[in-house]
Amino acid sequence: MPLPDKTCGIAEAIARIPDGARIMLGGFGVPGTPFCLIRELVRQGQKGLTIIKNDANETGMGVDWLLENGQVARLITSHIGLNPRAMQMMNDGRISVEFVPQGILAERIRCAGAGMMGFVSDIGIGTLMADGKPTVRVGDRSGILETALGADFALVHAARADTFGNLCYAASARNFNPLIAMATATTIAEAEAVLAPGGIAPDDVHTPGPFVDQVVLLPELPEVYGVVER
Repeated sequence: MPLPDKTCGIAEAIARIPDGARIMLGGFGVPGTPFCLIRELVRQGQKGLTIIKNDANETGMGVDWLLENGQVARLITSHIGLNPRAMQMMNDGRISVEFVPQGILAERIRCAGAGMMGFVSDIGIGTLMADGKPTVRVGDRSGILETALGADFALVHAARADTFGNLCYAASARNFNPLIAMATATTIAEAEAVLAPGGIAPDDVHTPGPFVDQVVLLPELPEVYGVVER
């Protein structure tokens, strides 16, 4: 039985996202951020979005485009300190922001992808990070119950994909991408190259195709990616 071909155009892929969706974005700063998918989301203009990303990018790129366009209702992130617009919008009450320590954010996403309900951690006990969260006693230690964090859509950037959706990331651009691809109902991947099935060696597959719903080929990388030729 032939494997399904999941390739499609970028407009078609992003058109699946409705207003009010919860969207996870890959990336750690610039590396691994799906800038072209985000730019298309800005062009289409879906509103009331919850954006889940390690950071809020910097002014003039990525998440900042969505903020400038008034599309974001809520951010779930580990920090926004590099984005003055995000800080101002939070202080003005125009967006709500949930801060999650970086490792806790990654593990909450991983738990969702693994089908788990959450985990117990002693990180943040006695701080604002513990407010409103249940505490659990494990032996002689107390911990915070951190719930799994999933979403409706994941947007990821891959160096290579095949038409079935197997993905390979380049170096540090892997970061959150494999985690979010597993933790959402629908994963849309942009890729610098799209190959036939078998074009990526099995040991080089970082996200298996069953976790990916659509693959978009990027004809070129805009300057925002800041990538030199590999």
